[in-house]
Amino acid sequence: MHDTLTLIVVLLGSAVAAVVLFRRLGMPPILAYLLSGLAAGPFGFGWISDVEGIQHLAEFGIVFLLFTLGLEFSIPRLLTLRRIVFGAGPLQVILTGAAVFAVMRLLGFQPMTAGITAGALALSSTAIVIRDLIGRGAVNTGYGRASTGILLFQDLAAVIMLVMLPVISNSNDDALWTMAGITLGKSLLLFAGIYVVGKWILPRLLEETGRARSDEVFVMTALLLALVAAWVTHWLGLSMALGAFLAGMMLGESHFRHQIEADLRPFRDLLLGLFFISVGMLVDPNLFAEQWHWIILAAVSLMLFKAVLIFVLLRLLGEPADTATRSGLILSQCGEFGFVLVALAVSHQVMSPGKAGLLVSITVLTMAVTPALLQHSGKLSRRLLGPWMEVPKDSPVSDDITGHVILCGYGRVGQNLMRYLNRFHHHAVAVDMDLVRLQEASAAGEHILFGDASRKDILERAGIHRARLLVVTFDDARLAERIIHTCRDLNSDVRVLVRTRDDTHLDALTAAGAAEVVPEVLEASLMLVAHALMMLDVPFERVLAMLRKTRRDRYRMLQGYYHGDSFPTTDSAGNPYRLLHAVTLSEKARSIGRSIRECALRDVEIRAVKRAEQTRESPDEDLILEQGDTVILYGPLEAVEAAEVRLLGG
Repeated sequence: MHDTLTLIVVLLGSAVAAVVLFRRLGMPPILAYLLSGLAAGPFGFGWISDVEGIQHLAEFGIVFLLFTLGLEFSIPRLLTLRRIVFGAGPLQVILTGAAVFAVMRLLGFQPMTAGITAGALALSSTAIVIRDLIGRGAVNTGYGRASTGILLFQDLAAVIMLVMLPVISNSNDDALWTMAGITLGKSLLLFAGIYVVGKWILPRLLEETGRARSDEVFVMTALLLALVAAWVTHWLGLSMALGAFLAGMMLGESHFRHQIEADLRPFRDLLLGLFFISVGMLVDPNLFAEQWHWIILAAVSLMLFKAVLIFVLLRLLGEPADTATRSGLILSQCGEFGFVLVALAVSHQVMSPGKAGLLVSITVLTMAVTPALLQHSGKLSRRLLGPWMEVPKDSPVSDDITGHVILCGYGRVGQNLMRYLNRFHHHAVAVDMDLVRLQEASAAGEHILFGDASRKDILERAGIHRARLLVVTFDDARLAERIIHTCRDLNSDVRVLVRTRDDTHLDALTAAGAAEVVPEVLEASLMLVAHALMMLDVPFERVLAMLRKTRRDRYRMLQGYYHGDSFPTTDSAGNPYRLLHAVTLSEKARSIGRSIRECALRDVEIRAVKRAEQTRESPDEDLILEQGDTVILYGPLEAVEAAEVRLLGG
């Protein structure tokens, strides 16, 4: 018991520390688990010697991974993207696998080792790529759909590989096809059985457990479903992962899907972390030190090959060059299913731990550079394509047009603004760098130019010398400031309207020359206030006057708010965060009987003083403070704390 507890503490402690560190560095948590396994394993500090026991427990992580993959596997989405899923997907896996297999055989590796390596390296990381696409809101973009389609087929291919690996490893060459046929027959029979159970029996079972209104019963039922499906396939001599995947896929179309996924996620993440830790124990640092040049060469060569191959396949399917390039860049890494195949191969003794460690090292290296590729894929694709970019031909604004509006950015906000400008018969031209958006808008007859609005030549093509108004419609304060400076150099008379998220950069943009800055968070609050007042029968004229005064005062009344437990120390620009804080003067407060001027508060603003039922906003500095007054302070955290000390302690 003592050894087991020590083992758990060591694994959890090292994993938590590594994940926190890698999160700070913007790296995938998978790499943190692998590093923890390397440190704790026999090639590291040697804290854990029973690697085989951990690997048996970690196999349940694969079961839950495949079960949740089945839950998320959408057949309608598969059919929607069928051109890429069944076009580029199979060719990418087959051609990448064939190339890796050929190179491995030329280097003298056994066919079994070469085949497993080929299958592992042909797959990309679904977890990293899909999570990033969702976080950026890019799932429905051209490159997002193309990448998702290829990943869908890779997931199917991974399931097939996991099913066939035990069959191939446990049979000789003569009986290979016979065993493969038997396995295929068992799989089809299993699919039919699970389909019947999942269609008519499981939903009723889940409805009964749901009526119990007990969270623990539902969680136990979800766990039982995943484990029973894995047990059935194991009993039939198949991979446990296959049964879990099929069961999840059957439940994926039911209305219980999200609840089951939420209940199983903690178990999946914990066991998957343990699985990746066990994979990390296979890595020998001495092997990496001896073979580091070959590992780097293999990783770079593989990523280049996959990126070029995906680019060519998507171009053959008619996808734009930018979409094909970005998809190739973000899918060039190896994925987590490669670790699963390697671990399974080691457990079936068809691959030595040394070769497995080499393969894991290559995979880890490709995954380590993936966050940077995901973040800069747009810039890299534009730089790589260069003069070959498919930019629609646009025409500059005619010299006859004057007093028009220039829209920098043509996203949703820019397009909505364009519609209203057209309705009120104001001519407008948009500037944007999204090629797909440019093609769509140009096809609809709208005047849009391709380029960076902070460049002088682009603004000159947009007719900046004759424009009446320039509007920055996107939320990027630094780029907006550059656009303002460029605009001022070309035409100091044009008025500039800038959109921002909050009031963080309001003063800086105003100082740069913006006539108006619209913080969307504060405007949303202002609109909510206006609607609430009108629903309370406040006359529209008074509401309109309030709106005008608030904007004229540059949202002063809306700046600052009372924070909860979580409080940011700096804003997005790196400046000290400003907040509101209320200080009530007790009977022992030193500031009682003194004026606000005499208190000598520095770097803070007194927004109001509340006394009894009265509130004095922006009080005069000669106001004498009394016992029971509540002073509302506004300023940076340190200045507010210092002011509170002076008010209460003197």
